[in-house]
Amino acid sequence: MGLVGRLMTMIFGDGRNVIAETAEVFRVNSEQADQSATDVTKATLAQFAAEFAHPRKGLFDRVIDGINRLPRPMLALGTIALFVTAMFDPVWFASRMEGVALVPEPLWWLMGAIVSFYFGARHQAKGQDFSAVAETLSASELLKPKEPQAPDNPALADWEAKNG
Repeated sequence: MGLVGRLMTMIFGDGRNVIAETAEVFRVNSEQADQSATDVTKATLAQFAAEFAHPRKGLFDRVIDGINRLPRPMLALGTIALFVTAMFDPVWFASRMEGVALVPEPLWWLMGAIVSFYFGARHQAKGQDFSAVAETLSASELLKPKEPQAPDNPALADWEAKNG
């Protein structure tokens, strides 16, 4: 074995890359980091698929889900319909609004409470679902690869203690 061959064996070792191993102490191997990120993403998507893959049991469940989705669109479309009606038949609209004006204030408070509880409960349920997803994501953050720490150097620690 010649001088160059011995030099290469000394630098690269027997089948390993000493330069790459040394560099990985100071900098993350980007290929391994990308692979780890891909694995975490795959695991997260698989967990989401498992969480949201609950099949509907029957016709009743589908009908109730459909009914639960109606109030917000009906409120929005009903309000738009009131504006359209006011433009086409102002007398009819005015007589209906006079009827609304005669509704006693406690009934308005009751209506506001019912609507608030309906949308508030829905908002809370969706918020709890979101917080469960957020907890899952924060747990998956723990699986991400960490930057390698430089090994402790006792000589440097002694020098800092003396000269500190």
